[in-house]
Amino acid sequence: MSLCAVVAATAAVTTGCAGGDGGDGGGRAQGDSRPRPKALTWQQELRVSDAQQRLTSQCMKRHGFTYWEDRSLTLEESRPVRYVQDDVEWARKYGYGGRIDAKNQKVRESNPIGTYRQSLTPSRRAAFDVALDGGDDASMLTAPLPGGGEIRKRLGGCTEEAEQKLYGDPAEWFRTSKVVAGLNSLYGEDLMKDRQLTTALRAWSRCMKKAGQPYKDPQAARDAVRVNTSRLGEARADEAFAAERKTAVADATCARDTSLRAVVSARETYYQDRLPDRYGKDLDTYRQLGQQAYDRAVRIVPERD
Repeated sequence: MSLCAVVAATAAVTTGCAGGDGGDGGGRAQGDSRPRPKALTWQQELRVSDAQQRLTSQCMKRHGFTYWEDRSLTLEESRPVRYVQDDVEWARKYGYGGRIDAKNQKVRESNPIGTYRQSLTPSRRAAFDVALDGGDDASMLTAPLPGGGEIRKRLGGCTEEAEQKLYGDPAEWFRTSKVVAGLNSLYGEDLMKDRQLTTALRAWSRCMKKAGQPYKDPQAARDAVRVNTSRLGEARADEAFAAERKTAVADATCARDTSLRAVVSARETYYQDRLPDRYGKDLDTYRQLGQQAYDRAVRIVPERD
């Protein structure tokens, strides 16, 4: 997989693929010295998500239904593993999060909400759907993507109510979130070939080779870990996890030693700053709505343990 594809696949819409705050990029108009709104941290994003679940659950309860809130992972376990992961202690404990992913997968497979819905009579199941998202009469939101095409979302019922309480304008939140998520499609190829970034990746790779981990970039290291874990199977799961943690610790250590996070964040910001002004405005709006949602979320749910 190319670096471009990796960055596009792993970049967080608010924080950038480095996993930091993503800088203040996004195409400020010339002469505009106002500071760009700050991106939410992953911890803040998680709290907003938890608040949306709580609001949805409360709304569904008013309609006479149960709606399960997923808080199965701790705050520490919920940390996203992005293209650059330089938290050595987290890597020493969790590796790349393989066991966390497996835990999450079991929760998804059990699908408490879907199981509950299926237990309802046909008429109650239809009423559940209407209460949750408006059913067939829900409005359809459309968001054009920077790289072309569009994405749609049905919005109504308790889902709309929860988003309204958090963001104020669910339609604008949906539109700007999809625009921001797709911005890397406009500069990904340039970022992939960026001299400063490729130089930093070569330094990371040399560091990894010295540590006995000969990989060209972080994604290659993680791909190799996945292959090894699959090859060893359940019978040798402990051995696989030990190998995962060893590679992840080397990855994080080399990322820190080569300042890879700072380089990726700076170069991504460089290209964001050169995007058309309209995307900078969308990024500002997206971050403002996100901050508003977080300010409201802290009054709805506590942070996870």
